[in-house]
Amino acid sequence: MKITLFMIGKVREPFLKEGVSLYLSRLSPFHTISLVEIPEDRISGIDSPAKIIQKKDSEATRLLEHSESAATLIALDAEGESWTSGELAIRLKSLELKGMGPLVFLIGGSLGISPSLLDRADHTLSLSRLTFPHQLVPLLLLEQIYRATCINRNIPYHK
Repeated sequence: MKITLFMIGKVREPFLKEGVSLYLSRLSPFHTISLVEIPEDRISGIDSPAKIIQKKDSEATRLLEHSESAATLIALDAEGESWTSGELAIRLKSLELKGMGPLVFLIGGSLGISPSLLDRADHTLSLSRLTFPHQLVPLLLLEQIYRATCINRNIPYHK
């Protein structure tokens, strides 16, 4: 299965880059997987609500420009559904068995994801009710995709 994580912003911290590389490497025997970092719009503390909406919409457009039209889109959002690792495994297995084409995870910028993009997504996923640093999200998501892959292939990592 081809899986792509599109992220607004960049993973800058070396220890997070190392973790991302580790899980991309662990997943590569099972999936064609990549993380694509898309430049984020700069925000200031004095941006008006209209300017913030405009920036989120601009980021949404860039996320969709990079996504394949036939892809299944899963947007990450704090208000999304909470799946267990087992539920993620079931969903990934189902998509893979149905030959649904590429799977794209959309990670918005620090402002979140535009409501129009959330409406366009096939699923909206929340990693947790907790708040995480933006750069940490790809690492958490890759670890969960790896865990789900291990569950589906009976690899003992997930226990």
